[in-house]
Amino acid sequence: MSEAKSSEVKSPEPWLSGTLTEVPAVQRAVLHALELARLDIERWCGSLSDEEINASPSGLSPVSFHVRHIPGSLDRLLTYAEGRQLSDDQLAAYKSESSPGGDRKSLFANLNSALARSADRVRAFQSADLQTARGVGRKQLPTTVGGLLVHIAEHTQRHVGQAVVTAKLLIAQRQRN
Repeated sequence: MSEAKSSEVKSPEPWLSGTLTEVPAVQRAVLHALELARLDIERWCGSLSDEEINASPSGLSPVSFHVRHIPGSLDRLLTYAEGRQLSDDQLAAYKSESSPGGDRKSLFANLNSALARSADRVRAFQSADLQTARGVGRKQLPTTVGGLLVHIAEHTQRHVGQAVVTAKLLIAQRQRN
């Protein structure tokens, strides 16, 4: 191992950091997934220009879509987990997530704010709530609070992964030019 590599200290992923031990396991896993989402978006997408963040290389959805969609989906899924239905404002926001544009600074600020608000909402659930039945969407498809919390973690990570792949492609294109 080279000297530079051996002196590099890499922090473990949030789920391996030994943090949030006071939080029940399911909620802790969701909180760690949200923290990892923030770290990965920052690491892989933070250097993109406004033009790059809105680009659709090879027809992929732009990073800006994913950075807009994550806050909206967190809000909607947590609303269902809390036993409420979506408001007209939430439905309108959902329809606007695919709109092009947006600057990196405001998109990332909105994402970070939404991740913090979502973490507070996740912390509000008790372990006893996890088996509570919930309905999702107009059809009230059946799930539970626990099912929604797990989906929040995996859905967020899915969109982070798509944003990271798009960012890596954009960075590779930038380096070739």
